Amino acid sequence: MPLSLIQNRKSETTMQCCPLCNATTVVPYHQDRRRDYYQCATCLLVFVPPEQHLNASDEKAEYDRHQNSPHDTGYRHFLGRLFTPLLAKLPAGANGLDFGAGPGPTLSLMFEEAGHPMAIYDVFYAPDTQVLMQTYAFITATEVLEHLAQPGKVLAQLIGQLKPGGYLGLMTKRVTTPAAFARWHYINDPTHVCFFSEATFKWWAEKHQLIVEFPGNDTVILQKH
Repeated sequence: MPLSLIQNRKSETTMQCCPLCNATTVVPYHQDRRRDYYQCATCLLVFVPPEQHLNASDEKAEYDRHQNSPHDTGYRHFLGRLFTPLLAKLPAGANGLDFGAGPGPTLSLMFEEAGHPMAIYDVFYAPDTQVLMQTYAFITATEVLEHLAQPGKVLAQLIGQLKPGGYLGLMTKRVTTPAAFARWHYINDPTHVCFFSEATFKWWAEKHQLIVEFPGNDTVILQKH
């Protein structure tokens, strides 16, 4: 690579800002034919720079192709990886919010069937911002974090909506090593722009005084004091 391009690359790197913790010290992590991936030196989040994100209409077009349905037993089983460990922690009748419910809300129905009143929010399919003004005993966000352009802002908002002692249940596949990342099918989805590792979740939990546990290799439960 010509020196001028390397210098330009370094200049671009210094201008990137971590979308989780806002740190400006980021380094190149991976590059493929379509996108660049950076890693934050502070919280270790791996992310795609904003200028390489899809626009809103193209992003929604990708989601419109999803075929998830509450009648799909396989999908319910998939969601059970978060539903089962989180349900075991909840007191009877605890109210919840399913954030980023998508075009076929299912996890919310599973909790309702278990006796928990639920609200849903999705920026494209259920954009009722009134539900973002209320507090909840628990909030879920399954396969949501990887789509967020501003995960730090969104996560702080969700923690702010939790009642004391409340739970935030998350599902997203986690970064392990650069070598695994390079061959990871997860990065081929153009709507996936943020990639968390276990270390990133631990960093974020400590910063916000949260208890964190990992019931599965793609699930996280955070508890507010």
